[in-house]
Amino acid sequence: MEIIKIFNNNIALVTNERGRQVIVKGKGISFQKQAGDIIVSSQVEQFFPLSDKETFEKFEELLSDLPIEYLDLSTKIIDQAKLTLGKKLNESIYLSLADHIYGTLSRKKEGIELKNPLLWEIKSFYPDEYQIGEYALAQIKKDFDLTLIQDEAGFIALHLVNAESDYETPDAYMITKLMQELTNIVRYFFQVNFNEDSVYYYRFITHLKFFAQRIVSKTTYEGTEDTEMIDFMKKKYPKSFECVGKIVTHLARNYDYHLSDEECLYLTVHIQKVIYK
Repeated sequence: MEIIKIFNNNIALVTNERGRQVIVKGKGISFQKQAGDIIVSSQVEQFFPLSDKETFEKFEELLSDLPIEYLDLSTKIIDQAKLTLGKKLNESIYLSLADHIYGTLSRKKEGIELKNPLLWEIKSFYPDEYQIGEYALAQIKKDFDLTLIQDEAGFIALHLVNAESDYETPDAYMITKLMQELTNIVRYFFQVNFNEDSVYYYRFITHLKFFAQRIVSKTTYEGTEDTEMIDFMKKKYPKSFECVGKIVTHLARNYDYHLSDEECLYLTVHIQKVIYK
């Protein structure tokens, strides 16, 4: 692999065997080298195939003042996330997570810790990602001897949720906040607490997650009008349909989002099952 640019003794931009530009990391791989020199693949500990130009530029900027140990830590967390979640993560997570941890630990050393207002919802909506957040806290304690509050596990979980998204501009915080609002509408309307171990709750939350993603990303679901089916659902599931009416009003008033008949039908069915099953 031929060196194009050296960031520090441990990180360089190279052209790989396929002619693609990638960032590589390894202990001392760039020491006393210059552009045009060769790095042997066996010396590389980590590859960062940052194909997106904007992400690469941000990564390059970050490397100018980010200590290598933070990149090592974030890579360790991401590797664990890929293994545990079994999902493909957007490559931008290497940038966002390292930067986030660096900022968090810098504030911690100054005695500043931020509370996470959505911690309960994150635990409920994204239990697997939250588990990785707890793993991250344990690694931070091990590598930096700093103990962070549980709120930070939630913040890290949201970074992972963002990296799982296929949307161009994902916003896990806003999506989670919206899911919180919608579940609260259902909870208060029926005066119930959800059984979070229920398969119907899992399906309900999964539906809400994609539903909230569409709203946050301004993607309108173009369903077909079905007055006959709407009338049928209104008679068959009157309370669930009335609850959907509360959601329709909330979304129109606060998000300028108008539900199609088909979205109303899907929501009615999911609410009916999560409440009555």
